Amino acid sequence: MDSVRPYEPGDRDACLDLFDSNVPVFFDVSEREGFAEFLDEMRWPYQVIVRDGRIVACGGHAVEADGVTAALCWGMVDGRLHGEGLGRRLTEARLAAARAVRGVTAVRLDTSQHTEGFYRRFGFTVEAVTTDGFSPGIDKYEMRLVFGDDGGR
Repeated sequence: MDSVRPYEPGDRDACLDLFDSNVPVFFDVSEREGFAEFLDEMRWPYQVIVRDGRIVACGGHAVEADGVTAALCWGMVDGRLHGEGLGRRLTEARLAAARAVRGVTAVRLDTSQHTEGFYRRFGFTVEAVTTDGFSPGIDKYEMRLVFGDDGGR
């Protein structure tokens, strides 16, 4: 059974392995250093999914300066396990955590052409597209989800 838990510093190498398993389709190798720095600084809520004692997915959110928008950050699933529902479970956990933050009424994310359809199923809409926005061949899709009148609570 898979379990979701908060990230711990000892999870760093496993999360970097997840990143590596998603290069070059979902991430460019040039983004790895930024992800490593994110993990080292860890200023925002970040979660991992554990299966049989192994981390198989990770992702988090950050509340933006406006106090009403949360941004999903650095979400990924082990590249060998795509299509098994882990991305859905991770996204549901991240959205629930964002909804639990008082005052947050919307969530934004930057993703690629490879996953924008996945996020549309959660109600995200595309606000902008930048060709090669992450790297050559990986376009940047800026997406947004607005919670209902109750903020999703």
